[in-house]
Amino acid sequence: MSAVPVVAPRAATTPDRDRPKGRSGQAIQGGNPLVYAIALVVVALTVGPVLYGVLGGFRTNAQLAESPAALPDPWVLTNYTGVLTNPSFWKYALNSTAIAVLTTAIVVVFGVMAAYPLARYRFRWREPLFLVFVMGLLFPATVAIIPLFILITRDLHLGNTWWGVALPQAAFALPVTVVILRPFLMAIPNELEEAALLDGASRIGFFWRILLPLSGPGMVTVGVLAFVGSWNAYLLPLLLLQSDMKTLPLGVADFSSEHSADTAGVFAFTTLAMIPALVFFLAMQRRIVNGLQGAVKG
Repeated sequence: MSAVPVVAPRAATTPDRDRPKGRSGQAIQGGNPLVYAIALVVVALTVGPVLYGVLGGFRTNAQLAESPAALPDPWVLTNYTGVLTNPSFWKYALNSTAIAVLTTAIVVVFGVMAAYPLARYRFRWREPLFLVFVMGLLFPATVAIIPLFILITRDLHLGNTWWGVALPQAAFALPVTVVILRPFLMAIPNELEEAALLDGASRIGFFWRILLPLSGPGMVTVGVLAFVGSWNAYLLPLLLLQSDMKTLPLGVADFSSEHSADTAGVFAFTTLAMIPALVFFLAMQRRIVNGLQGAVKG
């Protein structure tokens, strides 16, 4: 009588088909708990002060003095309504919006026009010229702030105007714009351009009718970055703008100085000042990620 072989039981494993799948269809592996813990700490350090400021606007100064870390009890709306009924707040918001829109328009239009020949044309000094834009990333606006002040106020006579702030902001945003847009334009197949030229389209026609629509994600990315950067700008508007032409960051500083004892009111003013840029950035977050991915792939 032959012996029956004994097979050791295998450890229970979870088939790949039973594991949760990602967008690519591959099974999602468990992450490192240490990585998640570090991520939670970073999120808490980042979001914590923002939430504290938002909730602080719903409290009174007495509540903040009695228990700074407590929740509003009761919830107070007078701080936010007081800011919304303040005419200065809307003047600051109008100035910030106008300067941000001008800056974004200049950055997108001139950025794509500069990136187009650097991506689609072949000439002798193309790469050294592109290197000039790359080196522009290493040149902060603070280094040239005094020459800019003299140029804008004395030579161009654009001091205390929207254009006086929008033009230099757009100039300093152009390097990163060209660096992001160039891979998008280079990734467009040459066969598509050749087919358009055979159909009778000029290079300008190909640029307007085909290339611009295909590079839309990259243009949205640089536009959002330019808008948010302009909205949060402080140093250049501080030197060039005065009185009613000030932007919201300057308005927050002025309000904090004038109402230093009203901590809850300062929280409310700061919260309302950052909401537009925050909402705009969150609404465009997916497009920004897609645009940067396309730039890396290019």
